[in-house]
Order: sequence, then structure tokens, then C-alpha cells
Amino acid sequence: MHELLHALEHAFLDTLIALPLLFLAYLLMELLERKASDKMEGALKKIGSCGPIAGSVLGCVPQCGFSTAGANLYSAGLITEGTLIAVFLATSDEAVVLLFSSPNSMGEIGKLILTKIIIGIVAGFAIDLIYKAMRIKKAPVDMCKDCGCEEEGSIWLPALKHTAKIALFILIINFALGYSIELVGQEAINRVLLSGSFFQPFITALIGLIPNCAVSAAITELYTAGALSFGSAVAGLCSGAGVGLAVLFRTNPVKKENFRILGLMYAIAVISGIVLNLIGI
Repeated sequence: MHELLHALEHAFLDTLIALPLLFLAYLLMELLERKASDKMEGALKKIGSCGPIAGSVLGCVPQCGFSTAGANLYSAGLITEGTLIAVFLATSDEAVVLLFSSPNSMGEIGKLILTKIIIGIVAGFAIDLIYKAMRIKKAPVDMCKDCGCEEEGSIWLPALKHTAKIALFILIINFALGYSIELVGQEAINRVLLSGSFFQPFITALIGLIPNCAVSAAITELYTAGALSFGSAVAGLCSGAGVGLAVLFRTNPVKKENFRILGLMYAIAVISGIVLNLIGI
């Protein structure tokens, strides 16, 4: 019963934290779709050209809200795939908070954040440049299909409806995964991660894909305890985008794009971890 209540509490708090940014993202989408002026559209295009920079910087803020907002903005075609992946790679939730709480790890915060930002920017720009050269474009998606939003006179109510639907989805995902982790136990997770080999980034990056902030907490604790190398920790924390990936699969019906992003996230995280381990950072 204790595990159940603990998982429910964390799921509720994680969802609550994401609500403001989630609502703002949907409000922006409604505004751009129904009342966008030429100036707003022009500004969006300018932001799009340097999206990976903005995405990486915003993503490093310690919470999952930006990853969920990024997933929705990408699904609506408002940001590029490179920008979304930059957000996901830089996303920092429990990791930064835990490092702040550990006096001996304060010096690691800047190194971790800067590393994730650089990885996000480089990967984001590279993906956008490659996609532009290959003429790969986001498939158009009607975010308001069959939801009745177009019948609403105000942009506030449709934004609230979308926010409520996704918030419920996030709550369910957070609770289900959080409760599962509570039942399995932190020690069991630690044993899986403690491979101590060249292939450790492959394992941490794979586990990092689990859409729950508790996973990043486990990876961070193992790193601060000296059980994981910096590169392996970065691999797990780069692939861990909170519930962003889960929201992406929920809001973007083009599954090919979703699995492509998932694969790119994992590959970039693993390669980054291996490179960092080889150069001894």
C-alpha cells in the first residue's frame, strides 16, 4: 500500500509540474492556427532556424514540461525534428535536482548540463541539415481532428481540453511506471546498470528511454556513488526525456516519425556516452 501511495504521489506531482508549460504550448498552437499574423509566422520561421539552440537551452531546465511541450509542438508541425531531439537530449529532470542536493556533486552540475546542451545543439543542427538535404519533411497532422476545437470561439477552452487529455495520459503513464519501479526496487535496477564494461552506455541509454523521471534519478544516484562513468550517465540521461516520448507517441499519429526519433535518440545517446568514456571525461 505504501508503494502504491508513493507512486501515486510522485505521478501527481510530476504531472502538476508539467501542466503550465503544456497549457502554454497548446495555447500557442491554437493562437498560431487560428489567429496568427504574418509577423508571428515570420518569427516562428526565424526561431525554427536556430531551434536546436533554443531547444537545448530550454530542455536543460530541471523538469519534464519542456519535453512534453516540445512533443506537442512537433506533432503540430511548429518545430523541426532536430529541435525536438535537441529538447529531448538536453532534458534534465531529477538529475540536476539530485546533484544539487549532494554537496560533493555540485561541481558536476555545470559539466553535465553543458555536455547535454552541446550534444543537443550538435545533434539537432546535424539532423535538420541532413533532413533538409534529403528533403525529408514533417508529415502534416491535424491536431484538432474530430475534437470539435474548430467550433470553439475562444482559444482558451480548446487549449484546456487538449491539456486535460494529455495531462491524464501523463498521470497514468507516470503512475504505472512509477509503481512498477517501486515494486521492482532500486537495487534491482542498480544491478542491471552495473555492467562495468564498454557496453555500459548501451544499457544506460536503453533504460533511459523508459518514460519516467525515477529512471533518471536512479542513473544519477549510481553516478554520484561512482558506479557509473560520466559517459554512461550522460548516455542514460540523454535518452531519458521524461514523458516526452510517451506524449509524442500519443499526439503524433505518424508512427514512422516517432520510431525514427526514438532510434535517433538511442543512437545519439550511446555514441555520446562511448565517446565521453573513451576521451576520459
